[in-house]
Amino acid sequence: MGMSEYYKNLREKIGNQLIFMPSVAGIIRNEQGEILFGRKHNEENWGLIAGAIEIGETPAQAMVREASEETGLDIEPERIIGVYGGEEQRFTYGNGHQVEYLAIVFECKIKDGQLNSNNEEMKELKFFPEDQIPPIVNKYPDYIFSSSQEERAHFIK
Repeated sequence: MGMSEYYKNLREKIGNQLIFMPSVAGIIRNEQGEILFGRKHNEENWGLIAGAIEIGETPAQAMVREASEETGLDIEPERIIGVYGGEEQRFTYGNGHQVEYLAIVFECKIKDGQLNSNNEEMKELKFFPEDQIPPIVNKYPDYIFSSSQEERAHFIK
């Protein structure tokens, strides 16, 4: 889908200035326990399936929508792994737009669908074993990729 009307209107007003953006990201595992990563067009590094929470959307709804748009999969968020923000979550896009994400990371299961790589948003989609995580765009603590983590959500103090 790309940028929503809300963010397009905001960008028309403030240009490339740094904005705060509530977002979601998913640890989506296949039956072998591998984690799904995507690589966007014209980007070298990989990333979790992720995106902005839109006006009127719950974080879980945003995660389901982003997974569908970016992968073609129908997923179900099962629990929150962690919530991350601050300077570590800043990113500048190729077009100069600056964002600081407040990222809610969900553990998700695949319910249905076929993996659809090379779509409008993603050039490549691939599952990686949790001990072979590729170089990723956004910074997350390593423990979010472990399948043996505690049941509680994590955050950085």
